[in-house]
Amino acid sequence: MANTTFSGPVTSTNGFVGAVTGNVTGNVTGDVTGDVTGDVTGGVDATSAYVQINAVAATAIADAADAINTANKVAGTIVLDTTNSRIMVALGADATSDWAVADGSATVTPS
Repeated sequence: MANTTFSGPVTSTNGFVGAVTGNVTGNVTGDVTGDVTGDVTGGVDATSAYVQINAVAATAIADAADAINTANKVAGTIVLDTTNSRIMVALGADATSDWAVADGSATVTPS
């Protein structure tokens, strides 16, 4: 496969090597090796996968200044509260948005 740099829309039947930046419209078939940054809209089929959940202490969850509340928090973010051995789900994206215990038994409001 030849290596060429393009600045406009490109169609390839042989794949791409290197970073692909910009929006991808259409189906992606085959393997993706490397990180995917951005939104994935549509279904993802996989033969194996795992979910890695951030493990943090209850004091961090309750601290609005902690990185768990200030970096990449969105509604639906999941963390493991290691102090209380429970799964917490963010109810909003703000640093002071509540975290709900997954079983609905309580909420924590960072301050």
